Amino acid sequence: PASMGNALCCCPDPDPGPASADRPLKFLDSAGGKSNTGGGSSAPSAAATPDWPAPDSAPQPPDSAPNSQGAVTTTLGERLMLYPRYSEARAVALFEKYRDAEDDAVLAEGIVRMCRDLGVRPEEFRVLLLAWKFGARQMCRFSREEFLSGCRALRADSTLALRARFPDMREEARDPARFRDLYRFTFKFGLEAGQRVLPTEMAAQLWRLVFSEAPPAVLERWLAFLEAHPEVRGITGDTWNMFLHFADTAGRDLSTYDDAEAWPSLFDDFVEFENDQTNQNVPPHPLKGPPDEVKAD
Repeated sequence: PASMGNALCCCPDPDPGPASADRPLKFLDSAGGKSNTGGGSSAPSAAATPDWPAPDSAPQPPDSAPNSQGAVTTTLGERLMLYPRYSEARAVALFEKYRDAEDDAVLAEGIVRMCRDLGVRPEEFRVLLLAWKFGARQMCRFSREEFLSGCRALRADSTLALRARFPDMREEARDPARFRDLYRFTFKFGLEAGQRVLPTEMAAQLWRLVFSEAPPAVLERWLAFLEAHPEVRGITGDTWNMFLHFADTAGRDLSTYDDAEAWPSLFDDFVEFENDQTNQNVPPHPLKGPPDEVKAD
């Protein structure tokens, strides 16, 4: 099975070798180079990891300057001065630069190239933010409509302009209401066409990604619980959405968890599991039901 470190994007192996374009994959393991298709797994790739720019070492917009701490910053006013007028024609040209030869959309290979030009890794939080602002309906695909409407909303018609918008997108996501929208988007973004339940491994990867800027105290224990119970094969939208409230209200030690509330039963199982491990130091016990998640037969 895919590792918990598997990244967001269903991107092809980013090995710059000539065969890389022929290997579209579901998601990319950023830790070990492991690539997995949607239905199975594969051995770790022997290909060398590409020379991705580090997040803080990517070239800065030309109007950026170091602040007193040496960090490069650009104000909104400076960015507006740099990009005073949005051009739909330039946005269309940008889309055409990354568009797939056989589909009127930017697909996995184009997204990898776009990420390189943006100075980000495909599995970064910033790429999730971009997909959110583009309103992408599925991983590894920006339709023409999504790409252009996203560029229009961001007033960005070049990779330089898109990169200059990342600080604003990050700031927007810090607002609780906007983060809730991003969080709910992430669940739908991870679904395959026709799916209503997110495979547990993919859900774990997306939880780590969407919370990468400010992970809740309970996150790693929640993910460890899911890993310890492989019979939990899928996460419903209700459980995904309720986890955000659960993480905010249950407390670091789960002492404020109220099992009288209408929580999905998987949360009751998790709290009981944690209490057993913390207070009694007993081995994990089977989940009790009736569960609301998809379990193995």
